[in-house]
Amino acid sequence: MVILPDLKGRVVIINSDMRGRLAMTPWTQFVAALFLATMVSIGLLAVDDIINRSFVENYLFINLLLAWVPLGLAFWLQKCLQRKLWSSWEGLILSALWLIFLPNTFYMISDFIHLVEVNSQQLLYSAVMFTSFIYTGVLLGFSSLYIIHQEFRKRFSVRSTTIAIGLILLSCSFAIYIGRDLRWNTWDIATDPAGLIFEISTRLLHPSQYPQVLSVITPFFVLLASMYMVAQRGMTLLKLDKG
Repeated sequence: MVILPDLKGRVVIINSDMRGRLAMTPWTQFVAALFLATMVSIGLLAVDDIINRSFVENYLFINLLLAWVPLGLAFWLQKCLQRKLWSSWEGLILSALWLIFLPNTFYMISDFIHLVEVNSQQLLYSAVMFTSFIYTGVLLGFSSLYIIHQEFRKRFSVRSTTIAIGLILLSCSFAIYIGRDLRWNTWDIATDPAGLIFEISTRLLHPSQYPQVLSVITPFFVLLASMYMVAQRGMTLLKLDKG
């Protein structure tokens, strides 16, 4: 038995009789491919752990698991919006949770900095392993963003939707700075919200005292925006070809 979401975000239970007919839908194929990419990444990490007898890079595994959360929340929100308004409590809570966890997917790009800790003999293998994890994580992030993007397009103008997506990617870029440079994580929102708000407000109120903020946020925003634009245009072309 296989459980996968369908094109409308609903859960589809596929048994042996239904597998040939339902498992070939484009979205289930894509989710299955993401799962396969995740397994490849974990396999590369397992081999690295066995060869080096070290588990210091297992944070990649945790980060990739967290990267699946926004996609699950996006499906849940999509299903919620089929029967409730976005302004409902369920819609607002799911949206907030999605926005909180989304930066984890793009934060993985910054994990490349750990390659400096790898010895030269293992560098090439580690580069492949890191790329596998990061590529999969970013794909998960863009997939969940695309789902929310489509929900925006059903309700708002093209201009408003573009601005909203831009602000989401900007907030993710800022969250990457908070996580990588200030060493805050997602759970600190619940465990130490006062400290987190203080750190953020200080940098927003006195940006000239923290020039590194822009030096981190700007390139990440440009990178994420350009990558998502290409991915979104690609999805549009695929839809046109299918039509």
